Amino acid sequence: MNGAKLPRPPAHRITLVQVVVLVVFGGALHFAAYPLVAESLILGGLIAVLSQAYFTWRVFQHRGAQAALRIARASYAGEIGKFFLAVAGFALVFAFHRPLEAWAVFAGYGGMLIIQVMGSWLLLRQAAPVNRT
Repeated sequence: MNGAKLPRPPAHRITLVQVVVLVVFGGALHFAAYPLVAESLILGGLIAVLSQAYFTWRVFQHRGAQAALRIARASYAGEIGKFFLAVAGFALVFAFHRPLEAWAVFAGYGGMLIIQVMGSWLLLRQAAPVNRT
């Protein structure tokens, strides 16, 4: 007998918000006569978004209490994969993309991490209502 089928958390919404914010900010900077800054910001943001999307995909492949060991292993594998994707992304951007605004690459990456943390916090807060008695 299968246990209760818990729905997957809508973690994909965080990725969609990240992409929208990245496009809006990148587009605004591009049209404000800063195309190099915009491109660098987008590249840094994409490093964060793609590595986090990989982690999310790995972690939410399995569900249920019986899959706890597989979920734990997927979390470790997802975190290691996320780290290597981020390192490879930075290496590729800094090795092959010239000219580049390094501060904008890191700003894009950091901005997407902030959205990821805030989005995750909001999802967790929404999933577990607080009992204030």
